[in-house]
Amino acid sequence: MRVTGLMMALALAGPAWAQEAPPPPPQATSPAEAPPPAPDAAPAAAKPATYQEKDVLTAAEGVFGKGAEGLADIVRKTFKDRGQPNAYIVGKEAGLAVVVGVRYGSGMLYHKVEGERKVHWTGPSVGFDIGGDGSKVFALVYNLNDSEDLYRRYPAAEGKAYVIGGFTANYLQRDNIVIVPIKLGVGWRLGLNAGYMKFSKKGKILPF
Repeated sequence: MRVTGLMMALALAGPAWAQEAPPPPPQATSPAEAPPPAPDAAPAAAKPATYQEKDVLTAAEGVFGKGAEGLADIVRKTFKDRGQPNAYIVGKEAGLAVVVGVRYGSGMLYHKVEGERKVHWTGPSVGFDIGGDGSKVFALVYNLNDSEDLYRRYPAAEGKAYVIGGFTANYLQRDNIVIVPIKLGVGWRLGLNAGYMKFSKKGKILPF
């Protein structure tokens, strides 16, 4: 009886190592309770899709000559009025007028995103205008998101009088696209005229 009672007491008490067993490992955190991932690093600033004033002035000086009188003032005023362009045109044109006038020009379009391509332009005009001239042309182009949109007609109204170093500028606009040709003329032409400019991919004989 004593042996049996001793065995029962040991069975109830259990082994000592069972009482000192370490606690179970912690449960894995469920996805819902997982800490949020660290935010991604801010993306690098995209390069501006427009030309800055200093870059435009440098390009214009490549056409008209460095330090050409009046050029910086015209570029500065255009930037003040219109902001930064996303394209520009470099070229030459010739015109003749005796009340009714015509002009022909050609050059290269430089687009900040789409690169460069050839461009031609023609245009009739009517008004109090007389004379003939040949001009170097540097035109600032605004809101030209697709270069194909350039090849259309743009109404124009300008007054020509070569006063400041021979430079003149006028605005052409169709819808949201604005073109500001800056010209340095050689010759004599004075007056006011109104008409339009038509840009095309190939040169044309008829100005219409």
